[in-house]
Amino acid sequence: MELHGAVSSGLGRAHVFMAQPHYQDQFKDILGGQAWPGTLNVRVDEALLSHYIALRQKAGIDTLDAPDEARAAAASIDVSEHGLIRVRGFLRDGVSFGGASAFHGTVTVNGDSVPCAVLIPDLTRHVDVIEVISTVFLRETFDLHDGDRITIAL
Repeated sequence: MELHGAVSSGLGRAHVFMAQPHYQDQFKDILGGQAWPGTLNVRVDEALLSHYIALRQKAGIDTLDAPDEARAAAASIDVSEHGLIRVRGFLRDGVSFGGASAFHGTVTVNGDSVPCAVLIPDLTRHVDVIEVISTVFLRETFDLHDGDRITIAL
């Protein structure tokens, strides 16, 4: 499965979560190394939104906020070959850090590729934004700016 989209700015809060040792230990298993403490947000192309919705549904994420057409189309997309990896949440000092699901992938920009994972937090406001994690700072590695186009292959 390939997902295409445009880089977009997030809320700037992912680094708080990504830097947590409990998450980093799990990301090392997923990525084969320490994850860059942040995510790359990618607004998925509307034509492929149903594919991303299918992954979200596999992860058990409520997709009621997604457009009806995308939800209906997602039902016919086979995502069984895409292995879901659970990221366990935890409680620290009375603060709950939620879990997530991850799918292995590769980010490609202008022919250059880097291993990554698509991260789908259990609690997210995004319906059409893919959060990508990697061992490298993807914006810097590919000199990415908001609006730049990328491909994520799962």
